[in-house]
Amino acid sequence: MNLAHFLSDQAAAQPDAPALVEGSGRRTRSVTFAELARRTETGAAWLRIQGLRRGDAVLLFAPMSIPLYEALLALWHGGLTAVVVDPATGRAGLERCCRRLRPAGLVAVPHAHWLRLLSPALRRVRFKCVIDGWAPRALPWPAPTGDDVGLRAEELSPETPALITFTSGSTGEPKAAVRTHGLLVAQYHALRANLGLAPGQVDLATLPIFALASLAAGNTVVLADADLRIPGAIDPGPVLRQISGHGVTRCTAAPAFLERLLDADEARGRTRDRLTHVCTGGGPVFPRLLARLERWAPHARVSGVYGSTEAEPIAQLAAGDLGDDDRRQMRRGRGVPAGRPVTQTSLEIVTTRPDTRLADLTAAEFATLKAPAGEAGEIVVAGAHVLPGYLDGVGDAEARFTVAGRPWHRTGDAGRRDESGRLWLLGRCRARVGDQRGELYPLAVEGAASEMPGVRRTALASLEGQRVLVVELAAGADRGCLARLRTSLAWAQLDEIRAVTELPMDRRHNSKVDYPRLARILRSAGASPVRPGSPGTPTPASAAPRSAGLPRARPG
Repeated sequence: MNLAHFLSDQAAAQPDAPALVEGSGRRTRSVTFAELARRTETGAAWLRIQGLRRGDAVLLFAPMSIPLYEALLALWHGGLTAVVVDPATGRAGLERCCRRLRPAGLVAVPHAHWLRLLSPALRRVRFKCVIDGWAPRALPWPAPTGDDVGLRAEELSPETPALITFTSGSTGEPKAAVRTHGLLVAQYHALRANLGLAPGQVDLATLPIFALASLAAGNTVVLADADLRIPGAIDPGPVLRQISGHGVTRCTAAPAFLERLLDADEARGRTRDRLTHVCTGGGPVFPRLLARLERWAPHARVSGVYGSTEAEPIAQLAAGDLGDDDRRQMRRGRGVPAGRPVTQTSLEIVTTRPDTRLADLTAAEFATLKAPAGEAGEIVVAGAHVLPGYLDGVGDAEARFTVAGRPWHRTGDAGRRDESGRLWLLGRCRARVGDQRGELYPLAVEGAASEMPGVRRTALASLEGQRVLVVELAAGADRGCLARLRTSLAWAQLDEIRAVTELPMDRRHNSKVDYPRLARILRSAGASPVRPGSPGTPTPASAAPRSAGLPRARPG
């Protein structure tokens, strides 16, 4: 088994079809499946000549680009393991990652090589290579020709590590997700079945794993012309030109990324009639976004996917499956619908608290933990495409357990199953607000608030025992918005509603509220209460000073 075999199959089936495309207009560059396969083979042979051997770990620092995928596929072709480290780990985190893995090589774009000045561990890496440019004491990534001699793809066991990704490790030792070739192949089959991947489509790619699945399925992958480090602040113009110029038929992206495209096209009254598939995930997918996407791409199959680094996909919700009763349930605080679990995933809701560790359970013991239909609990999953554990077991005790020998993953997300078996999301378990009035889950309140006109985003928090809803208002929202929101959320027994101009969001997708950061901001920001709907200038939550004077709406 080797993921590179999928590329070889596509090169044989459609050698002259474009595999990867980047840029637009005169800046467009592309590579066919045959050219990509040839470059992968010769790249793998070149790495072998440089002394890298099967099983070696190689650090990879590069944005989504044609050279990135050439290098990644060449590593897999030669039986090497690609290692990606979240930049948020900082120098100390990078040093720890290098100590744990002892990488044999570094393949990076030019500016990433400057990290060598700060990191002794990187300087100790023997083999250094630069892609798309020049760096001191680094060999350039080869530009192979048809005369180069390639290397036959290594035959690997399903348990062979293919990709290791390190988290930021903000609390203690960074966790490293180890995706084996077997897991990635299983993930590919799950994505292909649920996303409708088929040869001949043109896919706008923003998420690396989804791009690989699309490439393996025989699609032309158009790499989004955007800074994907800030999906919620991209310039939509170049991406929209790619959609038009390259005949894009499908797109998978985070909600924040798609909202940027929607805002730009809606302002001009434009729709995208050639799109046949639009999928979004990486953060809560609210029904109003799915409705906007259906209007934007009227002939597309629009859906939201729920998943995580450790398990992708878990569940999927087609926009057409949302009914009026679902919207009413949301407004009553039942959560945000995520659809039915995909057939490749075993999913259960357990009543165990997040800080309670699970170990090796029997089937009978596991059955006692399962929540009845409609009851909230933590979402746990199992399947061939679900991460069985972390590197060196760091993080396994908190996130992994077995049932009769089968590994299960604890997502850390709260949810419930309705009577028909559909999944509803309630937010992070640790973000749950618990007080003398009972339990209140973030997405129960935020999902209901998302149905209100004038509300862009909300976040539920607990501040000194008070239930606080922080609201980012939409442009043009009127002054009575907060008062109407307070009335509609009476069931949540909120103590305060605070309006801000900007909520802190996660760095990766810009689509999930950064609750720890929000809590720090709320603790540090002083504010005097005002009546609902009274005048006041909202303050950015990302930089609220102690004297900010954030507008508040108090129940009662």
